[in-house]
Amino acid sequence: MHKASGVVEIMRASPVNKIVEIEINEKWCKGCEICVDVCPHDVLVMENGIAKVKDLESCTACNRCELQCPDFAIVVISPKQETQPVS
Repeated sequence: MHKASGVVEIMRASPVNKIVEIEINEKWCKGCEICVDVCPHDVLVMENGIAKVKDLESCTACNRCELQCPDFAIVVISPKQETQPVS
């Protein structure tokens, strides 16, 4: 776990040969637990009223937590998929 300026929690891992990052802005998180509830792989957990990454290796970058967060406190960063040129 890495804290950048005490504001954003940034975690990195390499599940299934890809790198996924989840950034949680602790100042914006209001502790509603929506992200924890919508995650199909139990990646997130609540600690002291703030969302935290519990199991980044299980993250599939489905972005449900980011899309459902009403406070825009979560960003899921996954590598861009390679595209093949259309012939």
